[in-house]
Amino acid sequence: MRIDILTLFQDMFDGFLNSSIIKRARESKKVEINIHNIRDYSVYNNKQVDDTPYGGGAGMVLMCDPIFRAIDDLKKDNSYVIMLTPQGKTFNQECAIELSKMEHIILICGHYEGFDERILSIVDMELSIGDYVLTGGEIAAMAVTDSITRLIDGVINKESYENDSFNDNLLDYPTYTKPRVYRNMEVPEILLSGHHENINKYRQQEKIKNTLKKRPDLLEEKNHEKI
Repeated sequence: MRIDILTLFQDMFDGFLNSSIIKRARESKKVEINIHNIRDYSVYNNKQVDDTPYGGGAGMVLMCDPIFRAIDDLKKDNSYVIMLTPQGKTFNQECAIELSKMEHIILICGHYEGFDERILSIVDMELSIGDYVLTGGEIAAMAVTDSITRLIDGVINKESYENDSFNDNLLDYPTYTKPRVYRNMEVPEILLSGHHENINKYRQQEKIKNTLKKRPDLLEEKNHEKI
């Protein structure tokens, strides 16, 4: 998979690209991630990419031309263009799974007051990571890229992400490690039994209990889908 990210702040991605799973996925050629400065596509000597909004109002708006030029340069027949904006579809695990099957994704990071509305004409999806506003789309781009990358075949153990929270609309089961007893808190006996079938049943029950306790809305969605 190839992921191209359009941003005004390339330096924000330095640590992200060179740490942990993302670094290993890039080194093993499981994913290619490229960071592009939107200013490189400006036709102005001062590399201007924003201007004041027509009709007045606070803030600055990202101009059409540099974004259109960037997409013209990067887009291929298999490309999927995503604008990161709080007005978009809410990103979730189901969406991450679908995007992980793409061959090429282009992420556009907004900044300032927003995008010129005409940029939507070259976008396949508007995407939001939650109902709040960030100073720019860079953090959202990292979240989406990380979530997608770990789902690519060979990046991490398949069993690891199959048991993740939100798969099958359930939160993950609780996990424990050594010591067996810590400050009078004991590891559940069944996890020490070595009986894998019983352990799997216990974990499934715990997933349901955990979801009911922390995110009952997920169970309501699951039941609604069955109707």
